[in-house]
Amino acid sequence: MGLRKDFLWGGATAANQCEGGYKEGGRGLANVDVAPHGKDRFPVLAGKMKMFECDDEHYYPAHEAIDMYHNYKEDIKLFAEMGFKCYRLSIAWTRIFPTGEETTPNEEGLKFYEDLFNECLKYGIEPLVTICHFDVPMHLVEKYGAWRDRKLVDLYVKYCEAIFNRYKDKVKYWLTFNEINMILHLPFIGAGLYIEEGENEEQIKYQAAHHQLVASALVTELAREINPDFKIGCMLAAGNTYANTCHPEDVFKSMEKDRENYFFIDIQSRGEYPAYAIKELERKGINIVMEEDDKKILKENTVDFISFSYYSSRLTSADPEVNAQTEGNVFATLRNPHLKASEWGWQIDPLGLRITMNSLYDRYQKPLFIVENGLGAVDTPDENGNVYDDYRIDYLREHIKTMIDAVELDGVDLLGYTSWGCIDLVSASTGEMKKRYGFIYVDKDNDGSGTLKRSKRKF
Repeated sequence: MGLRKDFLWGGATAANQCEGGYKEGGRGLANVDVAPHGKDRFPVLAGKMKMFECDDEHYYPAHEAIDMYHNYKEDIKLFAEMGFKCYRLSIAWTRIFPTGEETTPNEEGLKFYEDLFNECLKYGIEPLVTICHFDVPMHLVEKYGAWRDRKLVDLYVKYCEAIFNRYKDKVKYWLTFNEINMILHLPFIGAGLYIEEGENEEQIKYQAAHHQLVASALVTELAREINPDFKIGCMLAAGNTYANTCHPEDVFKSMEKDRENYFFIDIQSRGEYPAYAIKELERKGINIVMEEDDKKILKENTVDFISFSYYSSRLTSADPEVNAQTEGNVFATLRNPHLKASEWGWQIDPLGLRITMNSLYDRYQKPLFIVENGLGAVDTPDENGNVYDDYRIDYLREHIKTMIDAVELDGVDLLGYTSWGCIDLVSASTGEMKKRYGFIYVDKDNDGSGTLKRSKRKF
């Protein structure tokens, strides 16, 4: 058994990292717009530093990004030249409902994405749409504390109803939340959560996660009512956690680390809180407030497929002294001596993709979709402006090989593969432009300078 005949090859981006035009077309301010470049970015993303509006002292890379808002026709034409069958993108919530509380959607925003989808379909490219990719209207952050308030469930459903109805004949594949497990690691970017001093951070994060999970289930139900042919997926930041040694305590620790991420997908795919999570929440004294029908809503509206990002595997130890040596990425990990690492400390592990695919497929028995995979690296154009990125080609080739092995040798059902940052874009974690992933080079630097000219990399 090889790859499906209708296998969806393509690339992936997110509105907040490539679109720009942050005040154009009636768009409102979002949490991603107030995330600065530089040393303050991580504290803001983590909900530790309050930045609810833009100031003159910081540079905010999402404001212009690579200005796909004005260049999408050229960009999609380039995707078509590469033979894309699929393009994963996200809709900016604040383009459709600028504050999140309007009674009617913003027509200019709806029309922008309609035109973009038409451009994709013109070339035979299937859109795969992330409904919420690190995106919360700042009005809702300030008024309700974002996803900590149940009110956001209804507002999110209203947003989805507008886009499902508008694009029901143009988009088939939908993801409800990008890397839903990111709420535990970077709560402001994941759910618009700012944690006040003295607040119970864990309680807030898990309550907000519950609201997102209920919202995801409700819109899964809504999607099927609007168009039974829709396919609704969940999405997690994946990558198995290895045990540092064969000591049983290390093995158990690695299982616990994996469960932190599986927790969300267990609920979205199986429809209920897993026993291990219930016990863990009890131990932490976390009491999730649920409404009467929540369990029924979760149970009856599970997803059609499991999508995920994969960049690297992780490594953990039960020994506190060993674990103190963890690398400072979003997902803390020990350095694996058997693997090379990227310039940003991501450990390059192609076989880990096959391991992760098997873990997910064994666990859920639902089709998988790899919606992010790629190598962030500093690319230096030569005197003619060409980029020769054999290191990236090698990375992708080796990962695609093990992906095919998972399908052909292990029997994993895989819908498609969209590499991350098929065109250069702003890094979500660092706000940098120099951390590049793309097949298409964009002339722009970390400080925002550059012509935005697009050029093809080596193939």
